This record gives sequence, C-alpha cells and structure tokens, in this order.
Amino acid sequence: MSSPMPSAGFSITIRIAAPADPTGVGRLATAVGSAGGVVRALDVVDSDAERVVVDLTCDTSDGPHADSVVAALRALDDVDVRKVSDRTFLLHLGGKIEVTPKVNLRTRDELSRAYTPGVARVCRAIAENPDDARRLTIKRNTVAVVTDGSAVLGLGNLGPAAALPVMEGKAALFKRFAGVDAWPVCLDTQDTDEIVSIVRALAPVYGGINLEDIAAPRCFEIETRLRDELDIPVFHDDQHGTAIVVLAALTNALRVVRKDLKEVRIVVSGAGAAGTAIMKLLLAEGVGDIIACDKSGALHAGSEGLNPSMQWLAEHTNRDNYSGSLAGALRGADVFIGVSAPNLLTGDDIATMADRSIVFALANPDPEVDPREAREHAAVVATGRSDEPNQINNVLAFPGVFRGLLDAQAREFTLPMALAAAEAIANAVGVDKVNPSVIVPSVFDPTVAPAVAAAVTDAARREAAR
Repeated sequence: MSSPMPSAGFSITIRIAAPADPTGVGRLATAVGSAGGVVRALDVVDSDAERVVVDLTCDTSDGPHADSVVAALRALDDVDVRKVSDRTFLLHLGGKIEVTPKVNLRTRDELSRAYTPGVARVCRAIAENPDDARRLTIKRNTVAVVTDGSAVLGLGNLGPAAALPVMEGKAALFKRFAGVDAWPVCLDTQDTDEIVSIVRALAPVYGGINLEDIAAPRCFEIETRLRDELDIPVFHDDQHGTAIVVLAALTNALRVVRKDLKEVRIVVSGAGAAGTAIMKLLLAEGVGDIIACDKSGALHAGSEGLNPSMQWLAEHTNRDNYSGSLAGALRGADVFIGVSAPNLLTGDDIATMADRSIVFALANPDPEVDPREAREHAAVVATGRSDEPNQINNVLAFPGVFRGLLDAQAREFTLPMALAAAEAIANAVGVDKVNPSVIVPSVFDPTVAPAVAAAVTDAARREAAR
C-alpha cells in the first residue's frame, strides 16, 4: 500500500533557533526532506551574531508524519524547536465567514429607511406580492448550505457541529468565486421528515438550497421531496456538483485520447450519492456502457439486497450483466471513475485497461489507486487532490451554477442546466490547450464561474420560455 502524500491540509509552521553559520539553515531543510516532508517556505524572523530564528513551513501527510518531521528537527545538534503551529487550525480560529452590512447606517435618516419606520413599507409590498422578496431582500442572492452531518467529506457521520467547518468553507467559496452570499445550516437531526420540514420552513429567506454531506440513500429522498415542495432550486452538491465536473473533465480527457463517449466502457467505483449522479449524467449524455461497483462488486440484474437507487443502477447499466469484482470489471475498460475508498486498486489493475485509458481516482485525501502508479499505464489521470494535476473539484461548478440560478430567478435545477454547466467548464480550458495534464481549468481561473453562470442562466431561461 502506498504511503499518503504530503499536502497543504497537514501543513505546519515550526519556529526554530539554529546556529548562525552557513550550513545551519540548510541542515533544517535537509532534515525535513529526509523525514518525508516538503518545505514550502523558510522565513528568518530574528537573528544575532550566534543564532538565527526561522519559521519553517512544510507539508506533511498526516498528524503522525508531522510529529516525525518535528522529531527529526529536534534531533539535530544545537537546534532548538521552540513552537509548532498547525496552519489549518490557525486558519479556522473564530470561523471563516462573517456578516457585513451592504448599506451605511451613519445617520438617523439612514436608520429610518433601513429599519423602522421606513422598512414597514417594504414589508407591506412583499405581503401584497411575495415574489418581491426576490428583489427587495437578501433572498435575491442568498443560499442555504444545509447538512445533517451524516457524511462529512470522507470522514463519515460526525454530526452537525463537526460539519460546521466544512459548511463555513463552502459559504466562503460561494462568495469568493461567484459573489453569492451563503450561510451554513447544520441541523441536529438525521430524520428525513424533520429535515424536509425544517428546510421548507427556512426557505423564505433563501434563493436556493445547497444540500451537503447528507448520507445516501437518505439524501435522494430529501432532495426529491424538497424539489417537489419548494419554489426555489434545490441542488445536492455531492451529487450534481461532482457529476458536472466529472463530465466536464471526461469530455476533455476523451478529446486527449481521441475516443467518443458513446463508444467507451466506464467502470465506476462507488454507488452512493456522487457515483449515482455521475452515472445518471453520463447516461443522459449517451455513454456506451457503464459498470457500477460497490464494495461487493459489480451491480447486476441478479444483485440482491439493493436499495432503490442501486436497483435503478442495476437495471440501467452493465449491458453484459457482469457480476464479478471491481478489478475484473476494469479489464478492457476505457475509463475508471472512483468516488469510493482509498487504495482499492494497484498499477497492475490499471494495466489491464484498454489502450489510452483514463483514470479518475477521486477518493480524498487518498485515491483509489496511487496516481503515480496509475500514470505508468493510463493516458490521463485525475484525482481530487489540489497537489496533483487535473484536480476534479466541485468549486468549478457550484458557485457558477448558483450564480446562474439566482440571476435567472430560477425555481428549480434541471438536467439541461447540469449539461450546460459541464460544457461550459470543459470549454473554459480551450480545445487547443487540452493535454493529459490539463483537462479542467484551474479553480482560480476567473472566467469559469461567469461562464458556468451564463450557461445555466441561458438554460433556465430557455426552459422558462417553453
């Protein structure tokens, strides 16, 4: 089994006093490298004739690895490790978002219009025409990021309080990439009826609902019911955000290997929320064939004990009714998409795939197969990691999707909107710039969210005009 790779998620800054000689600082960097860490920065903060004090920042792979890096530094002669700071925890101190007024309240006149008595006129206007809330309140630009904490990242059922840092981060991304105001709504219940009831009651404040980190299969029912009961878009990012970006990336990967989606065979590991949405979107685009696999192997017509979502997949995929293991399903396949668990496959498994194969190993932080091994056999490799080429990241989709939905004052999110968003992301790379290491744009590409928003808005308006 491959060891985890260092990442910024386990970045630490170590304050160290070392001898002020030509080799002192160099020994620090060498010790970190020998312990498997990756030095990202080394800043001098103080010095005198005998000593130099530096802040050394490095990436590690996990907590124990960080401890071993620090131990390697402590073992150096005449080196004093004074303080170790976990940069991720420092970033989260006090939370990551805040509320900032959009209007000035400097005078009695301004207060009288923003609040009582002037605000009463606006309240009456909305009471007479409820749709005016989309124009005259924060509903115009605000999304609820709703979770029950039952499927937090790859960590499992941690509950609502532990889910809050993720939802805060999501809200920050909405604002950073699309100017959308989003707020975490972490519910202390995992009862489907209660979740639907609470979100329905909260909905008047929001222009859209982003469901997040709710476990399958409960998430499917919650989304379906809320879509039926609300007059604002409901979007489960773990499903549709992932599916949109995967389709965009696959579109460009197929351009690289010169294969047609309608002719390829795809194996998907993971039949939960993300995997199901990916497969449904690929089926809508006319994929040649898909084999869906869970921990028991391939879903097929004879599979027993399946929930309704998996049963649907068993009935609509796996054309030849293959019933074996994940590794067996890969033999001769053109594409592997993993949204499941780490280290399920080896490079030898990837070697059995078709020529010019494509591997999307998206389990985080550790993929289904070591990307270094996968690249020895596959033509295109993507992961969910920010420190690897071709990061499949939902931030390419959801900010622009909601920007478009809000701009169109859409009342639902639909399949044509998802397909339009995927096409916009794929085209943001530029056909002339696509290559094995660049199949999706950078998450920091400022053109992506506006392009996605425009595509979604156009799709929404076309549907409204029917």
